[in-house]
Formats: sequence, structure tokens, C-alpha cells
Amino acid sequence: MLELYQFEISHYCEKVRLILDYKGLTYKKIEVTPGIGQIDLYRMSGQRKVPVLKDGSEIIADSTAIAKYLERQYPERPIIPTNPQQRALCFLLEELADESIGLKSRQALFSGLSQNQNFRTALLPTTTPDFLKQLVGAVPSDLLNVLGLGMGMSPDAIKSALDDLKQDLEALSMLLLDRPYLVGDQPTLADFAVAGLSMYIKFPDGPYLDIPPNLRGKGVPGIADSAAFETFFNWRDRLYADYRKPLTATSSPGSGPTSIQID
Repeated sequence: MLELYQFEISHYCEKVRLILDYKGLTYKKIEVTPGIGQIDLYRMSGQRKVPVLKDGSEIIADSTAIAKYLERQYPERPIIPTNPQQRALCFLLEELADESIGLKSRQALFSGLSQNQNFRTALLPTTTPDFLKQLVGAVPSDLLNVLGLGMGMSPDAIKSALDDLKQDLEALSMLLLDRPYLVGDQPTLADFAVAGLSMYIKFPDGPYLDIPPNLRGKGVPGIADSAAFETFFNWRDRLYADYRKPLTATSSPGSGPTSIQID
């Protein structure tokens, strides 16, 4: 069976999970323990980042490399067009997702956490005691902003990221006005990359991720709730409903080891 070494909350892992589900492949999710688990991951793959896919003796790191491997090894339900123009557009949009939406949505998520107390506490595990949730919710936004400076998330950097994301989503919404998918009449790598990597902007509204139920459908204020991007999020909801398997149909993170095991 395919094994996906992952963080459940990683949007790059979500990109891969969407592809695996679309292709109808059975896989086991193995949650990597931050820190010590990543040392084991390095021993296995030569690097510390997730996602990593293990297929027998094959070890593939990086979401794009995994997508291309799955396309070669499991060609049923293809995700990369053969038409040259469509293929080029597919790769361009995937690059947009990886290098713009994927990176800048982290800053947007931080912005949402600093603005909205309820959004902040909703990210905590459901087992978190109420008193701890109250403490996290009570952290002043100004203090979070100071902490963000140490992580390269200055107010100017966050504003620039939010502006760029709004421009990306506006362009994608216009592409989707008169077509079911971003490239052609079938979903492609571009669709799954854009859908998965927009997860931090707005979490999918359904039982697809092992996150607190009250976080489903929530996102960055001013983007996730904006009517300007309704076309985009409606498209993404349909993509999830059609192709993403709910948690009841796939293994959950709890079914695998909490740290990876090296054969």
C-alpha cells in the first residue's frame, strides 16, 4: 500500500491527498512527529519536509515530484494533459499555486489568527482544555504581531501577501466563470494544486481533514468571506465534493504511527 508521510494540516500534503483520491488510490497516512519524526524522515528521504510518498522501495519527496510520479506509475485518470497548450497552462497554474498561493497563504493565515480570536482558538486540537483555549484566545493581537516580526511576518509583508492573494483569486475566479475546471473539461494537476494550496485561506467545509469541526469552512477574514471570491470557493467546494474522500472513507492520522517507522 502507498504510504504518505505527512502533516495533516499541511496544504502541500493536501495537494497530494487530492490527487491520490482523484486517482482512486488506496494509501495510508502516516503523521510525522515534528522534530524527532523529521530526523527519521531525513534518514529515509534525504530531507526533512513533507509530503513524502513511499511506494514499495520508491521514496519520493516534494508534492510536484509526487504528482509526476503518480502520473507515470498510475496513469489511470490522468492529471497532466497531453495537449501542448493545455499542458503548458497546467504547469504554469501549478507553479502559481506552489510559489504564490502556497507561500503567501501562510502569511494570510497568520493575519487571520491575529485578527480573530475565535479563528485562533478553533485551530487548537479538540482535546485542548478550555482554560488553555481561553489563554490562547486572550493573547493580545499586538503581541502576536510582535512575534510575527521574528518570523518574517511584518505588517508590510502580510499586507503585500494579502494583496497578491486577492489578485490571484480574482484571476482564478475569472478563469472559472465559464468553465468547470482551470484547464480543459477534466480536472488536472493545476486544479488539485490550487485547491489544496488554498486551504489556509479557507478550510474546506466538510469532513475531509482531521481538524476541529468548528474550523471547517472558516478562513482569513476579508478573503474567505468575500463575495468577490465566491466563484472560486464554490468551484473548490464542488471539486472536493466530487473527488475528495471524506475521513470516514480513508485512514485517519490516528490509524498510523505518530512517528515514522524506518524499514
